Amino acid sequence: MNIHPFSVAGLAAIALLAQTATAADPGDGAKLIERGQYLIRVSGCNDCHTPGYPESDGKVPAQQWLTGSPVGFQGPWGTSYPGNLRLRLHGLSEAQWLARARQPMRPPMPWFNLSAMTDRDLVAIYRFVRNLGPAGEPAPAAAAPGVQVATPYIEFVPKNLPASAKHAER
Repeated sequence: MNIHPFSVAGLAAIALLAQTATAADPGDGAKLIERGQYLIRVSGCNDCHTPGYPESDGKVPAQQWLTGSPVGFQGPWGTSYPGNLRLRLHGLSEAQWLARARQPMRPPMPWFNLSAMTDRDLVAIYRFVRNLGPAGEPAPAAAAPGVQVATPYIEFVPKNLPASAKHAER
């Protein structure tokens, strides 16, 4: 088999460049996890997914973040609960998380904001949450419209909304 010497040199250079680019990437390792923590904080994830976060003006230690909540949101879709992201992401690969983050989710989750994030930002979130490790209990299962729940819930139904502004039920 004849291999042109320039081909071997070219492949070696490409491999070296790829290694250098990866090693020098400022998003790798601790910086990517730090970016994930920042995104979780400023994107409002803790507002629903971390018990006591809004009530404490965000003064919940990061080690207690994202364990879900038994306080539901009730609306035309039924009752949904902020999931325990630490357990959920622990059970997903990075590729599965990227796919899930792009799919519609139950209200009031602003999935369209999550879906608009770059893959790099979603990976940063994934790595931060995985770095926290699994903790807490699963959130209660969602309940269909009209089904009574035994947990506390927040009524999430706008009043006197013009017909043109109403969204379809999911």
